[in-house]
Amino acid sequence: MSIFLNKKILIYGSGKSGLSTLKFLKNKCNVFLYDDFKKNLKKSICYKFIEKYHFDFIIISPGIDINNCKLSNFLKKNLKKIYTDLDVFYSFYKNDCISITGTNGKSTTCQLLYEILSKHKYDVKLVGNIGKPILSSNNIKTKTIFVVEASSYQLEYSQIFQSRYAAILNISPDHLERHKTVKKYVKAKLKILNSNSKNSLGFINKRDLLTIKELKKSKIKRKIFKVNTQSVNNIQQKIENEYFLNEANKENLSFIMAISKKLKLKKKIIFETLKRFKGLKYRQQIIYKKSLLTIINDSKSTSFSSSVSILKKKLNIYWLLGGIPKKGDKFNLHKKYYSNIKAFIYGDNKKFFNNKLRGKIQYSNFDNLSDALKRILMIIKKENFIKKTIIFSPSAASFDSFKNFEDRGNYFNNLIKKYFNG
Repeated sequence: MSIFLNKKILIYGSGKSGLSTLKFLKNKCNVFLYDDFKKNLKKSICYKFIEKYHFDFIIISPGIDINNCKLSNFLKKNLKKIYTDLDVFYSFYKNDCISITGTNGKSTTCQLLYEILSKHKYDVKLVGNIGKPILSSNNIKTKTIFVVEASSYQLEYSQIFQSRYAAILNISPDHLERHKTVKKYVKAKLKILNSNSKNSLGFINKRDLLTIKELKKSKIKRKIFKVNTQSVNNIQQKIENEYFLNEANKENLSFIMAISKKLKLKKKIIFETLKRFKGLKYRQQIIYKKSLLTIINDSKSTSFSSSVSILKKKLNIYWLLGGIPKKGDKFNLHKKYYSNIKAFIYGDNKKFFNNKLRGKIQYSNFDNLSDALKRILMIIKKENFIKKTIIFSPSAASFDSFKNFEDRGNYFNNLIKKYFNG
């Protein structure tokens, strides 16, 4: 029986996660909804009365930072009552889950696993940080498998969620404006490996020193496999898909193969799926390719670490970057690549990016993305016989000028259509 059944529950946050939790629990519990900014919501509760209510549980949305919200003091007094939608799901269902986290590559790896399992005729659902809350799923059967993309924000306050298969693809400093330290960020990620079952398997990157270091200090019991991310060259030759040529997608592919092996999936079906995979929108997505010019939309990039792999694999790169930089972000690209790149920085945080690239990569500053792109197009008109690549990989969050990375990616696509006549 679920620990949440017939209890008095506060749901904090009215985004996709909060509303799906409300809908799921409304006939099972006595639920109340609160949001810092939205008023007059169904089942909402007034800020003034929250501390007077005795709640058995608080289900917190991933976007809520308990150190920076209206209910901060209340939440800190009730830390032991805080759970997430992942916990709610786990308390009601015991379906097999394949959960993926990491700083970069989560969405791509989850999408690939979903497509491979679908081709094997499994009843599989793709949920979590990739866009569909786990509690919004319908028609769940005993054999339904869930592929779950889990962010550090989702895992941070999770208390009971467990997954039969769990993977940490990689960890580099990220979201420090919320987690404050790298150690706390890694600790949040490691929660995905929590398990009481002997049959649970975990997968980590053999070369990821941050993960390995913190894992040694933890009390995690599940069996852990260290994935060699340098072992997929033969596979790349078989699938002949350009998408998997850069380091980041080689890493994703390594985990796909390691997990597929434990699931005893058929290689023929795996390879057929990989051959046809075109990637997700705004993730190193080739949006224009003609004669000597390639244009790549990598709007999903929100840190230097997510941009580095693509900067290593192309010729004569014109790199567009800008936005809200991540706290503590470092530009770790080997100097042998510097001369191949010209950077075009846009937006209000030019000083940050100038400081990171100064003495390494030639750069120019612009007020906005459109002006930066215009300048690149003027330059490449003079380079008729040289192979070149325009890479839009912002290495920063999008919220200075856009709703999200999708909105930013769509804006860039429209700019390209404008200049290249669709």
